[in-house]
Amino acid sequence: MSFKNCYSSFTIILLMLVIFILSSCGSAKREDIVYFQDASNFETLVDNNKTATKFKVDDLVSIYVSSLDPEASVPFNLIRGANESIPGISGGSGRLEQVDYLVDQDGMIDFPVIGKIKISGLSPDELRNMLRDLLSDYLKDPIINIRLRNFKVTILGEVTRPGSYQVISEQITIMEALGLAGDMSLRAVRDNVLVIRSFEGTKVYTRIDLTSKELTKSPVYYLTQNDVVYVEPNKQGRKESTIDPLLPVYLTLFTLLVSSTVIVLTRN
Repeated sequence: MSFKNCYSSFTIILLMLVIFILSSCGSAKREDIVYFQDASNFETLVDNNKTATKFKVDDLVSIYVSSLDPEASVPFNLIRGANESIPGISGGSGRLEQVDYLVDQDGMIDFPVIGKIKISGLSPDELRNMLRDLLSDYLKDPIINIRLRNFKVTILGEVTRPGSYQVISEQITIMEALGLAGDMSLRAVRDNVLVIRSFEGTKVYTRIDLTSKELTKSPVYYLTQNDVVYVEPNKQGRKESTIDPLLPVYLTLFTLLVSSTVIVLTRN
C-alpha cells in the first residue's frame, strides 16, 4: 500500500471517529419526554388534591391586623418606627416598616399583647381564624392579612436553569416550578423525579412520574416552602457527563495536524 493511500485511509478513519462522537447524543424517544401521556382528549379530572401551605420552623411570616378603629389595631402590629434603630445601622429608619415574625425552633411566634402562640403546622387560614378568636376581646371584626415571606423552592438536575426560586403566590405545582426553571432538558428522566420535603426535622423523599396524569394525585404535586426537586439524567446524559466535552475539538485539531504534516511530507 502506498504512502498516499495510507494517509487517505487514516484521515477517513479519524473523520469518521469525530463524526461519531459529535452525533453521540442520540435522539430522544417520545415516551421519554412527553408529559401526561395517558391523558385522553377532552378528559376532565376533578382536582381534589388541594394542599394548603403549612408554616414551618424558620419561616418568616407577615401578619397585619386592622379594624374599624385604626388606633385600637396599632398594639397588635409589629412596626419599626422612624425613631427606632435598625440593628447594624446607626440612626433611625426614616420611615415606618412592618416587621415579620420568625417561627422559632419550637414552632412559636411572639405576638404583641397576646404573647407566645404556636403556628407551626397551621395553614394561613387556620392561623387567621385562631388570631381572630384571640383578638375578639380587643377588636371588633378584625381583618387579618397573613403572608409567608420565604416561600421558595429549589430545582436541581436536568433543567434549563437550576436554582432556587421565590414563590409569590400561596401555592405552586411541581409543573409550575419546573416552568420557572425553564423546563427539563431532553436528557431528563421524567418518570422518576425526586421531591425532598422537610418538616420539623424530618425529611420525606417522594418519587413521581410526570408522564402520567396520576401525578395530580401525588402529595407533592403542590410544593411547599423549601421543597427540593431533583431531575436525574437518563443513560445518555450520564454517559455524556463522563466524556470530556473538548474531545471532539482535540480530535479535529489532531486530524488537521496530521493532514498538514502528511501534505508537507508528500510535497518534499
